[in-house]
Amino acid sequence: MAVRADNRLDDGPMTPVSCGTCGAGVEARKSSWEQTSVQWHADAVDRCLERRASGPRPGPNGGAFPGCQALRESLRQAAVRGELPVQDGAPLPTNPDHPEVSHP
Repeated sequence: MAVRADNRLDDGPMTPVSCGTCGAGVEARKSSWEQTSVQWHADAVDRCLERRASGPRPGPNGGAFPGCQALRESLRQAAVRGELPVQDGAPLPTNPDHPEVSHP
């Protein structure tokens, strides 16, 4: 049986992004405005205020963590500024009831 090469990052590699609140540095990739992949490193896990507040993380991969709202906002802002490329090329979605507010 042949092993298929993992080429998911060929069209867009992971990009370093730092949290605007705590400075935790992660690597991220936005496939679309709705989908973001995040690679956490040990120093980012230790630095993230929301991760620390979620309590102990048993096991090798830690316990369930729903995500960091501050980092989520930092990722959104990086994408809006063009610092975190969005792979599908679709324009930034907007809220038709409030055109001045965009919602990735």
